[in-house]
Amino acid sequence: MNYWLIKSEPDVFSFEQLCQDGRTRWDGVRNYQARNNLRAMRAGDLCIYYHSNIGLAAVGIATVLQEYYPDPTAESGDWSCVDMGPVKPLQRAVTLAEIKSNPELGNIGLVRNPRLSVMPLTFDEFSTLLRMSGTQL
Repeated sequence: MNYWLIKSEPDVFSFEQLCQDGRTRWDGVRNYQARNNLRAMRAGDLCIYYHSNIGLAAVGIATVLQEYYPDPTAESGDWSCVDMGPVKPLQRAVTLAEIKSNPELGNIGLVRNPRLSVMPLTFDEFSTLLRMSGTQL
């Protein structure tokens, strides 16, 4: 199993909306590194859902339901998307400030490359975020 952090602006598509909808196509990614990360995702992989721009916090756990396929929103280029579903909200949101202050998370993409919208996490980083949020799977 692989672990990921995915970012969405809550006023565009929040974790709460994912929970209401039950499934979504994770499309619109137009960065090659993020696209390649989407292509590396496998069904059943777990994702930390992070609210960017507004809130700046990890708020939920999602799972990859369908592996990558061509992004139908792309007007040109070789872009991909995956389907995501909710697993559960975090017991407590973990803020960006908390993430940055934790030395165990100093190497995650959110700290090193904050503009990237889809990034890998190690099992230990994923587990640290769950622990910080008080969430158990």
